[in-house]
Amino acid sequence: MTPTDRPFATLIQKLNLTIQVTFTPNNRFIWSDQEFIDWAGGRKRLIMEDFYRQGRQRFNILMEGDQPVGGRWNFDRQNRKPPKGKLTLPEALWFEPDSITQDVINFIKQSEAFHDSRSYWLLEPFRWGVTRQQALLVLEFFIKTRLSSFGPYQDAMVTGEQTMWHAMLSPYLNIGLLHPLEVVQAAQLAYYDNSSNWELNSIEGFIRQILGWREYMHGVYVYLDDDYPERNWFNHTHPLPAFYWTGDTQMNCLHQILTQVKQIGYAHHIQRLMVLNNFALIAGISPQELEDWFHAAFIDGYDWVMQTNVIGMGQFADGGMIASKPYAASANYINNMSDYCRNCIYNPRERTTENACPFNFFYWDFLARHYDLLKKQPRMTQILRNLERLSPSELQEIRSLASSWHAM
Repeated sequence: MTPTDRPFATLIQKLNLTIQVTFTPNNRFIWSDQEFIDWAGGRKRLIMEDFYRQGRQRFNILMEGDQPVGGRWNFDRQNRKPPKGKLTLPEALWFEPDSITQDVINFIKQSEAFHDSRSYWLLEPFRWGVTRQQALLVLEFFIKTRLSSFGPYQDAMVTGEQTMWHAMLSPYLNIGLLHPLEVVQAAQLAYYDNSSNWELNSIEGFIRQILGWREYMHGVYVYLDDDYPERNWFNHTHPLPAFYWTGDTQMNCLHQILTQVKQIGYAHHIQRLMVLNNFALIAGISPQELEDWFHAAFIDGYDWVMQTNVIGMGQFADGGMIASKPYAASANYINNMSDYCRNCIYNPRERTTENACPFNFFYWDFLARHYDLLKKQPRMTQILRNLERLSPSELQEIRSLASSWHAM
């Protein structure tokens, strides 16, 4: 089968084989490569929302004739609730290792790499499913216990909660144990069976992640040039901080998420985008070093998904080919969408004091460093006006703090 990742395809093509190799079409996506290329051809900008709507129409997902169910295509504004008050969170479905998996664990334990000080993952417990049957059980479990409440808190982050209402299906989709269309159709069928009790925003939000985001990101990977992974629009060159590998940092949000990734190889999309990617962006970390880390650290990490999501969406290193503005934010966003800041030594409301949160001084330093580039982005106009209100002395303090952090 044609590999999803370019490096693997290149490796196979370079093999000096004496037999004929025939590539069959890749079946891990809903849109074929050529279908996306045909859709993208001639467009000035590749807008995901346009692609998502066409996918809904083409595959008749949540449609009433030629109109979307509920009268709207996108219910994203209803899916941004912060985790305030007492939340009753659902359990996740995990598995005990079967004999083959345990054999692999034992083999790795005996390997030289496992005893290397640079080894990353916690090897045990390993609780992911490894078969088609287990992947189907996870899908069924998600639909029965999580899908109806998935929407409102899909962006929320809570200390000690590794999965929230998320489906945990990305590893099974990416490795080919589930097909994305069967997942989308299963969610749609469940909604129609329970439409009197289930809110549409949860189902639409979940379907958009697969039929919209996942398909779009893969299509962009296929469509863009081979030099895409080397893009670095902001010319960020600082090395990746060691704490991305160890989790040893006093910034509680990063500590919590990085520790979780070491334990299970997973974090949900807002943890990835608005904490892990956000910090690297505003701190000026090399996009390529960050993308390499994401690819190595995550159980669903493939070249096609990490390139577009880190180089493009997370780091804006492509200059806006995917995202309409950089996903840069101060500690205020994390404080609003999580409980991480409560138990942190840094103050999420300070930007120049001794205990100011690094997300704050890096955020304003990022805006100041790249003012001339950012002012060309229409969606950054109001944000840059806020920067202009800072006094020269405060801005100098901010920039000094950012510079001192890198020098440590």
